[in-house]
Amino acid sequence: MNDDVLYTIAKYENICSYIHLPVQSGNSRILEMMNRGYTREWYLSRIDSIRKIIPDCGISMDIITGFCSETEEEHQDTLSLMEAVKYDFGYMFAYSERPKTLAERKYPDDVSAEIKSRRLTEIVDLQLKHSAERTKQGVGKVFKVLVEGTSKKSKDDLFGRNAQNTVVVFPKQDFKKGDYVNVLVDRCTGGTLIGKAI
Repeated sequence: MNDDVLYTIAKYENICSYIHLPVQSGNSRILEMMNRGYTREWYLSRIDSIRKIIPDCGISMDIITGFCSETEEEHQDTLSLMEAVKYDFGYMFAYSERPKTLAERKYPDDVSAEIKSRRLTEIVDLQLKHSAERTKQGVGKVFKVLVEGTSKKSKDDLFGRNAQNTVVVFPKQDFKKGDYVNVLVDRCTGGTLIGKAI
């Protein structure tokens, strides 16, 4: 995810302003154990570049909590990284051993299920808060939305996604799947923008 890639995303309208940048942990020792090939500092420098080069970029992540030997302080590092980034959304899991992986061969799975569950709840709760904050920033703005189909909640509404990969719901009118529609957003839920075509 170098700057050349970011400038290319910023330059072309047909490339979404959305990046999925898995982090897994906010602690450099855990990242090294996971064989991720980067540090907390490197990752945050990439986030800074994304925000600078593509200011309206949506960013999502993967996080694994309770990796082998993860301490409470290292878990707090993950929460503080989340606070620094404020992801639009993410995929969050408690660590579980996978047969024949390096981690399974090399490290004991020594964080209890209770601690993993509590840490995962803290991560999910924080992400729900951040998702709501990020989604709310879209209220009052106009987005070009690619229609994907009928809303799950009402046959009278369509849903699609904007360039930041956020779901947008609006009245059906004569639009159909595959159309691009400019939608003025007037309200939102925790993760969905709601508005009307203009």
